Amino acid sequence: MAEIILNLDNAAVNLAGRVIFQGISWEVQAGQRVGLVGPNGVGKSTLMKLIAGELSLADGSIYRTPGLTWGRLEQEPTLTDGKPETASGRTTLQEALTAVPTLTAVEEKLSHLEAQMADPAVYNDPDRLEKVMAQHGRTLDEYDRLDGARYESRVKEALQRVGLDQTHWHTPTHLLSGGQKKLVQLAKLMVQQPTVLLLDEPDNHLDVPAKEHLEKVLNQYPGCVLIISHDRYLLDEVATHIAELENGRLTLYPGNYTAYSTERELRRLRQQQMYQAQQKEIARIEAAIARFELWASIVINERHIRQARSRQKMLDRMDKVEKVTDARRMTLNLNGWRGSNKVLDLGNVGMTLPDGRVLWRSLNLTIWHGERVGLVGPNGAGKSMLLRQLLDPENVPQGVIKIGPSNKIGYYAQEQETLNYHNTLLTEIRHTAPLSEGDAVAFLHKFLFTYDQIRAPIHNLSGGERSRLQLAKLVLTRPNLLLLDEPTNNLDIASIEVLEQTLDEFVGAVLVISHDRYFLDKVVDRVVALEDGRLAEYAGGYTDYAEVIGKR
Repeated sequence: MAEIILNLDNAAVNLAGRVIFQGISWEVQAGQRVGLVGPNGVGKSTLMKLIAGELSLADGSIYRTPGLTWGRLEQEPTLTDGKPETASGRTTLQEALTAVPTLTAVEEKLSHLEAQMADPAVYNDPDRLEKVMAQHGRTLDEYDRLDGARYESRVKEALQRVGLDQTHWHTPTHLLSGGQKKLVQLAKLMVQQPTVLLLDEPDNHLDVPAKEHLEKVLNQYPGCVLIISHDRYLLDEVATHIAELENGRLTLYPGNYTAYSTERELRRLRQQQMYQAQQKEIARIEAAIARFELWASIVINERHIRQARSRQKMLDRMDKVEKVTDARRMTLNLNGWRGSNKVLDLGNVGMTLPDGRVLWRSLNLTIWHGERVGLVGPNGAGKSMLLRQLLDPENVPQGVIKIGPSNKIGYYAQEQETLNYHNTLLTEIRHTAPLSEGDAVAFLHKFLFTYDQIRAPIHNLSGGERSRLQLAKLVLTRPNLLLLDEPTNNLDIASIEVLEQTLDEFVGAVLVISHDRYFLDKVVDRVVALEDGRLAEYAGGYTDYAEVIGKR
């Protein structure tokens, strides 16, 4: 049996008087790569902070094997020791070199001691020189222990391993994308080599090539990895186990996400069958108790009273099987409707940026009614800009864009700029469609918003909550052509599955930008890749596309 390096026993955490979770027990073994999954808000990030020693237990205990080290990658990392990255003025390489602060302190101490040894007041005083040289020797031993001579090369190697090559090393950190900032922090963790990596959504904002780099890094990591992710494809590639946190319980499943999904469904079916069988048995025993009690009341028979008591004790001692309950999911009905047969047509569309860079040239694409098309390509290729151009076809700078005359567009924005952050949710929804206040409140409840949230400003919402609000607005616009820019970003897996089912039933056409490979496999029947300013088309989902281009 593998070594247990971390153990939670009936752990409970309270924040601001609110119970986040309680009664959580979990054994983590050396070498495991565990995907931590569950609905938004159940406490996955809180659990990671607890493991990292950043939160205190309200109840229970936590055991860490002696010498255990850990490094945590936050969901929204702040570079440079908690200071805003814009204030650091550091480049990517300079930031990565701060991975081991103790080494920086040792180097500064060595410089100070060497300056002292060069001071005539010291080298002309044998006693002072001897003390300084002894201290220098001890400090040099510490420098060697930290592998200081190879430190910079190790940092550069770590940056390359996570996909940040030399072209990024001299870029100021405040110019990096959200995904690249996470990669810098991950590279720093690679240099530190902790026993346990605690990664909170490390794949957010990464394009597919960057995700593939991340998968390789995690699969080759010599320690234990605990990862929160909504990317099921990544969890399939990386995870050896899945830990599900739901309804205040943590359940560990062996295997990757697909194995977990299958096993979880089988367990739930078995549990439901056992529950139904037990309920029948309970009903039979309760009926027998009622009969014996009735007979005893009629004839005052002690034997019937004993029989009733015996069966009641049997019922009391029975281990009750819990009824299977699903976590509440949002209700999403994008019904759509039949419009033009030719939904969208691009003819020799091009765009040149003000700096003279050609973003695309001669793009040609036709989408027909009922098609689901995935638009893929590296970050910076212009996918989001192309989608926004489809919203304003009359002002295309080069070429022609035609939208079918009987088509109505519904647009989901990656940066959520379709929302007015100053509005309350109630105001936003009533500006979208003429609903009464009661109907608007009832409608928002279907998207899992509480009464307090409905009357609060949108800027108070989390990323996942704003995503659900965008989807709610899409429902009210009643489109039959969906232009979706990274719709799964910030959504938990349960909400993504609802979206997948909805798109499968949608009457209309869908053009979706996504780096979620599992989602693309579930939803699209054609992949269009935008690379080097050109479009290339591939039949099937993401896996079919990847096989054709030789990435798998």
